[in-house]
Amino acid sequence: MLIAGGGLVGLTTALVLRHHGVDVTLVEKRATTSPQPKARRFHVRSLEIFRELGLAETVHEAARDLADHDCMAVGKTLAEAEQLPPWRPSGAGESMDVSPELPCLVAQNVLEPVLRQAAQDAGADIRFSTALTSFEQDADGVVAELADSGLRASYLVAADGARSPVRSALGIGRSGRGAIGEDSVNVYFRADLADVVRGREFNICQIQHPDAPGGLASVDGRLNWVFMTPGGDVDRDWPALLRTALGVPAPDLEVMSVLPWRPEMLVADRYSSGRVHLAGDAAHVMPPFAAVGANTGIADAHNLGWKLAAVLSGAAAPSLLDSYDAERRPAGWFAADQSSRRATDLTAAPDPTLAHPFVLAAGGFQYPAGAISGGPAEGGEAEPVTEFAPAGRVGTRIPHRWLDTARTKSTVDLAGPGWALAVADDPQRWRPGGIPVHRLDVDFLGAGEGVLIRPDDVVAWRGTDPTAPANVLEKLLHA
Repeated sequence: MLIAGGGLVGLTTALVLRHHGVDVTLVEKRATTSPQPKARRFHVRSLEIFRELGLAETVHEAARDLADHDCMAVGKTLAEAEQLPPWRPSGAGESMDVSPELPCLVAQNVLEPVLRQAAQDAGADIRFSTALTSFEQDADGVVAELADSGLRASYLVAADGARSPVRSALGIGRSGRGAIGEDSVNVYFRADLADVVRGREFNICQIQHPDAPGGLASVDGRLNWVFMTPGGDVDRDWPALLRTALGVPAPDLEVMSVLPWRPEMLVADRYSSGRVHLAGDAAHVMPPFAAVGANTGIADAHNLGWKLAAVLSGAAAPSLLDSYDAERRPAGWFAADQSSRRATDLTAAPDPTLAHPFVLAAGGFQYPAGAISGGPAEGGEAEPVTEFAPAGRVGTRIPHRWLDTARTKSTVDLAGPGWALAVADDPQRWRPGGIPVHRLDVDFLGAGEGVLIRPDDVVAWRGTDPTAPANVLEKLLHA
């Protein structure tokens, strides 16, 4: 397997493939991982994926500097800003216990080196300073030309960013709203502001000063910060503007980089072309307002990884890979649309027509079709979007329920890297064809019911026929 791109998604793809026993080579044209903070919020679904890979504790440790910075704040300047109350779910019966893992804030430039080391430790061949210059594919694989050599692989995963050369070479277009809003500038700077923010720690602080409006994001909660401000002009007196926004002298302030950008919503018209598959920003770009861009890419890797492994091992026919586009392209569009519709004003009233935040955070998007049986496209029950009400519907991630009093094992842990069958019944009645069977006493399964769980924790089938799981699995893998 060959992966082009050594960012968050490429490295996660390498980890998932190694988790399934696949030999992996990853190439990245840059000399090192990202020097920019970029993505910072990782939702519970991403942490569940890292949990399966044995990395959740490592990721949480990397996030320790921002462990207390989950609130938002608003003020004319940082010095005058006040914390907003933390968001809590509304409505009877809603619970914060939606996952075995907590979300975390960790800057991309902190997390990527952790993932790179983990991928190397897992046996992946990680090659930075190595550009993919061209490639060709045939019936048997992909021939890649690298800057210093050649390589043949069974498949190529393009995790090579929003301007993906691989996507361009394939001639795959993109659709969506395109540019959204006005040009902006991200200013990455250093200043010791620990005393200024103490007791008012935040993830993002909305600055409302008329001469320096924008958003201040914590990178480590003390020394490193990103100021996001409207306007495309990068030639400004940034130290003066920043001190205006901060409302304090900040004598040690140092501007590290200034990056112009404009939020966009674009999704690839195809995620797959022959033996090449797009993932992450190569497949979808979206505004940062819902903090789901990197998380959506990590879910791409999790979905694609087990399918590639199944095909490469001979456990599944190559046609299984068609389900990657059928599942992840609608998921990417959903995430990009939700991001595009969200406002940057932290004081604005929430839009009741938007997806419930837990739907975004806990991987609550329902696949309409793909490697599932009895999903919405076949008349199955649809998952609600504006409320968070997971019930083990086909095409959704299995609902989290603790399986022991010590709260160490969750229903989310039942599958991966293999399949699992969970039943509210006598396991001896079920003939799952070699799939491990788990008897559960959970509220989302009725008496005599069972759910077939894929390696990526998605419910592939639900029913009461003990002979069905083996037949469904065979159909899904070899249709």
